[in-house]
Amino acid sequence: MSLKSAQIASLLAATITTGLMAGVFGVFAHTIMRGLHTTDDRTFVTAFQAIDRAIINPLFMLTFFGALVASGTAGVLYLRDDDRSVLPWIVAAFGLYLVVVVITMAVHVPLNDDIKAAGDPERIADLAAVRDAFHETRWVAWNIVRALATTVAFGCLAWALVLHG
Repeated sequence: MSLKSAQIASLLAATITTGLMAGVFGVFAHTIMRGLHTTDDRTFVTAFQAIDRAIINPLFMLTFFGALVASGTAGVLYLRDDDRSVLPWIVAAFGLYLVVVVITMAVHVPLNDDIKAAGDPERIADLAAVRDAFHETRWVAWNIVRALATTVAFGCLAWALVLHG
């Protein structure tokens, strides 16, 4: 595979996976969490636990981490290019998405793990306390940051594709 082929393959992979993640975070921001917010405590805890269990799957993990790996790979490959006009856009996308991964690991994963650790909603005596301990507002606010950062990263990668030609 030539350098140009590897560059475009990694840039396309980065753009597609980042776009998919922007969609995931966006749907959580404008639909899923807004819908769950209107439910009673039992429904919220039960649904959130089910969604969190379902989202941890090989395809999601490949997409979530693949966006970071593909944009990093593209950045390294474009370092070797004589025309580096694409590189700043890839670096910006990589940096933004790296922030998203850090936010996910520092904020969302611990909150998700805590609500799962509460156990079976049928056996929880105080579902309101479990929901309150989840810190729904914090989860939602940081998810909006993830959605915005990933969307901007996607835009940077799309522009990099345009510049690549």
